[in-house]
Amino acid sequence: MAGAGPGAFILGCEGPDLGPSEAAFFREADPWGFILFARNVDGPDRLRALTGALRDSVGRHAPVLIDQEGGRVQRLGPPFWSDWPAPLDQMDRASDPARAMFLRATLIARELRDVGVDVNCTPTADIAGEATHPFLYNRLYGRDVEEVVTRARANAEGCLQGGVLPVLKHMPGHGRGTADSHLRLPVVDTPRAELRETDFEVFRRLADLPLGMTAHVVYSDIDPLPGTISPAIHALVRGELGFGGLLMTDDISMQALPGDMATRCAASIAAGCDLVLHCNGDRAEMERVAGTCPRLAGAALERADRALAMRAEPVELDIEAARAELRALTS
Repeated sequence: MAGAGPGAFILGCEGPDLGPSEAAFFREADPWGFILFARNVDGPDRLRALTGALRDSVGRHAPVLIDQEGGRVQRLGPPFWSDWPAPLDQMDRASDPARAMFLRATLIARELRDVGVDVNCTPTADIAGEATHPFLYNRLYGRDVEEVVTRARANAEGCLQGGVLPVLKHMPGHGRGTADSHLRLPVVDTPRAELRETDFEVFRRLADLPLGMTAHVVYSDIDPLPGTISPAIHALVRGELGFGGLLMTDDISMQALPGDMATRCAASIAAGCDLVLHCNGDRAEMERVAGTCPRLAGAALERADRALAMRAEPVELDIEAARAELRALTS
């Protein structure tokens, strides 16, 4: 296809090393990028070798993603990397939450860049509320629009200054979900007008960020389909919210979505996702993803190129001074 880019999907790998068979599969499939999990992490040197091998397999400096939020969701930890508290817990005790979030994100980004990771799947910009499921609640940054926007913006700026691209999630808002979308489909019955003033407003005000991730959530006042595979929700994200960045699914293998792997992939791309994210490293599933998804082209490829053009070297930082300031703000 003229003007086509890599495959419109992101894949995980099986373990801490990339074997010949897996490397050959990636070379043929040519995913846009890769995502890492704890199963892939075994010390800094081995991780640097893995990120290098993943890029070598596709012959370009492909983006390497990770979820390094802090708290329960962090793939790197002691003894080689910092142990970060859950974001909401740290924000609740910070004297200047936005500054603390900026410092935290910048420091995390530097740890990631050191091992070849250049995309962090943060900020998690859903609003925390009484109904928010425990799987998500303390991963969030605040309990109202202003808190979340200010802290999510600080997080994104910290990522970028640390040389890492941020991923805005979960669009257009997962905070009202009362189910864990890893296991079943959350349904939000809140009227659209109320969502427009709250959950959706956060993402409207952060719509300039380069990368975004969908929510596997039904917004029943808009569409009975989950947001990831809903053309109506994608129209809202691109239109009403004005998001112009590269949009990926949340993990396509989560149980919130109906159908088999090929059906999910096809429905996500048809609805308006630019990229399908597949996380578990299962070879058979990855082959179905690669066989179903198209190559990036047209507006989606332009969005991908704009996002990657924002990758930059970290801004100079006195790391020990930043750590000391963060401790002072959150003690």
